[in-house]
Amino acid sequence: MRACWLIAAFVPACGAQVFTYRGFLDTRTFLYPQTAYNDSGRAVAETLLRWEPSLRPRSWLRLNASWDGRWDTHRQVERSLRLDWQDRGLRRPAVSVRRLSAVMNRGPLTLELGKQFIRWGKTDILNPTDRFAPRDFLSVVTNDFLAVPAARATVEFPRDTFDLIWQPRFTPSRTPLFNQRWTVLPAEIRTLPLRDAGARYPGGSQFGARWNHIWRGGEFSASLFEGRQHLPQFDVRFIPLPPSLEFERRFPRLRLYGADGALPLRWFTVKGESAYFSAPGRDTDAFIQGVLQLERVAGEWQFGGGYAGERVTRRRSALQFAPERGLATAFLGRASYTIDVNRSVLIEFAARRNGDGAWVRAEYSQAFGQHWRATAGFTWIGGQAPDFLGQYHRNSHFSIAWRYSF
Repeated sequence: MRACWLIAAFVPACGAQVFTYRGFLDTRTFLYPQTAYNDSGRAVAETLLRWEPSLRPRSWLRLNASWDGRWDTHRQVERSLRLDWQDRGLRRPAVSVRRLSAVMNRGPLTLELGKQFIRWGKTDILNPTDRFAPRDFLSVVTNDFLAVPAARATVEFPRDTFDLIWQPRFTPSRTPLFNQRWTVLPAEIRTLPLRDAGARYPGGSQFGARWNHIWRGGEFSASLFEGRQHLPQFDVRFIPLPPSLEFERRFPRLRLYGADGALPLRWFTVKGESAYFSAPGRDTDAFIQGVLQLERVAGEWQFGGGYAGERVTRRRSALQFAPERGLATAFLGRASYTIDVNRSVLIEFAARRNGDGAWVRAEYSQAFGQHWRATAGFTWIGGQAPDFLGQYHRNSHFSIAWRYSF
């Protein structure tokens, strides 16, 4: 990451070069009709200020940055004003470097160095092959991707693209706080005090490779990942005096083999994505996860829907936070409609095959002039524990957002 700080120091000295920026100020309010057993709050407010400058000092070189400033009412954001670039805290940092990278392009080769976003896969809602994309799951169904420090080399030919990634430092997904509504513990231990012992972050690097091929009738990719699960398992210890439970996060080893493809047909496009999650450390489940999806565009409508399945090949008993597996063995769907240049409607859903859990999100968005946009939405969650979605049945909520873009 030392190279990234050199980039940051270099930017002000290049004011005469091609410099652009954009950003926004976003304020959101979430209203929960019901309280939770560990959270009596019914209203949560969040404010996010984001600034994204970009500098092109040479035709073959581009410097990208993104800076965030946050505040909230529910203490999901840290109260200390420190500049964070690691994204390893249990809470969101108040001030952070969201992205900071240099992109160099020469002929078919593109090289990106620094903190960056890396996305693999082709399906919506659930992407089994997306292993360089940790997320902020403090509010489970409203989550954002986190950037990772990495070196990425991409070689593009007319029909084939090769992608090589080296990530020298591990970035975990951020999990719900124990004292808030998005953590649901078994009823028999809810009366015990809980102690959060933090996390044991692994050392070493992570590697990934992906090959994408385009042929006349469609597109296919194969990928390999060697590293760690960015979603944690929990080691639980009982402390007798005074009686309490201590939780510590750890991140098991993962070797993943993945494939995805897209096949355009006359009436719709077929998309598929599958991955085998092996467990070299034998301390977590090994399983196959796959998604099959149909997608169609009709005028101003966009439709997508399919099924996500999973088969466990070796089971190991472990306490794990696994929202991606919580969306498996489920029907997934998404529909959006563009009313006009200023207004749009979006609906997303996931319904477990056994009927034990379901999630629906509906959203209406409208722009006012060039800078302002208002968004209103409702998220409904139904079902019952121990289903991953069903356990959040008391967390249905309304949301209202105002955004000023510049």
